[in-house]
Amino acid sequence: MRKLCEYLECGQIVSTHGVKGTVRLENRTDSPEVLARLKRMYTKKGESYAEMTVLRSSVQKNMVLTTFEGIETVEAAAAMRGTVLYAKREDFRLRKGDYFWADIMGLPVIDDETGEVYGTLSNILTPGAHQVYVVKREAGDFMIPAVPEFIKEISLGEKREEGIYVSLIEGMID
Repeated sequence: MRKLCEYLECGQIVSTHGVKGTVRLENRTDSPEVLARLKRMYTKKGESYAEMTVLRSSVQKNMVLTTFEGIETVEAAAAMRGTVLYAKREDFRLRKGDYFWADIMGLPVIDDETGEVYGTLSNILTPGAHQVYVVKREAGDFMIPAVPEFIKEISLGEKREEGIYVSLIEGMID
């Protein structure tokens, strides 16, 4: 079983907002609301993480406006532009059956009935109502809508071998 990351990428500072040190965050979680609920985030230098305390956050369209303790001017906020932010795994609440992308990326995609390995999960797209899994294989990538009709089980090695177990329809791989 793979070791799960303690810190997960959750956003990136893309610009400033106003003159008092507020920053605009690009969301890298399920929704901007999830990112806005975090009370602390982390920056990474090398292998070390430094905690940043969130004073307030709000959602504006698909972005999150956040004010951090210690960043009080537009100049200080501008210096943070481009910074990738992380959150501790324990700061998120997952519903049963939900997984962090970091935990399932790279898992083998396996036929639920035959055990044939189709490839590995290489990307997750979010074009609309549901996610789409991109499967990398030698003969070329293909996509699977991440809905129960096709995704039968995701195993991180608890009950069966690690993998994303699928049931595909004819023509899905071609």
